[in-house]
Amino acid sequence: MTSGNMVPNLEYLLDRQISRQWRGLLTALAEEFATQISEDELRQLMFRVGCRFATAHGLPPCASTADLAHALNARWEEADWGYVELTDEPEYLRIAHSFAPLHAFGFASLGWTPAFLQGAYQTWLSALGADGLAVAQASEFDENATLEFRLGRYPG
Repeated sequence: MTSGNMVPNLEYLLDRQISRQWRGLLTALAEEFATQISEDELRQLMFRVGCRFATAHGLPPCASTADLAHALNARWEEADWGYVELTDEPEYLRIAHSFAPLHAFGFASLGWTPAFLQGAYQTWLSALGADGLAVAQASEFDENATLEFRLGRYPG
């Protein structure tokens, strides 16, 4: 199983993160979805699934970016879904999520499965008062298994 851009040792660790009982099922599910639904529709579906997840696993009030990072990491740790680092930039909040086990759906699904995280972050941040702001995916998985999202004002 190769992603094309991750180093072999990191790929091995990511592979070990996913229970063998789910690998075949999730890959087959993703492949079937891809034959029946467009990638744009799959992104929308995963976004809604992320919203549903975040609603079911709400965050406590957060007074700072550090508090928010702590609350988010507590949720991801409970689910064994990696970790997040937040950085306040002048125009946006940078959300760098590492080691999300999205490759469990197969590397071909990495074009649409990150929308799960996007939906979760959108729901959590909106609930905490980020009205009028949107979470956008800013990168693909990098060589360190990190995806970047940004909370900011986007046209549209």
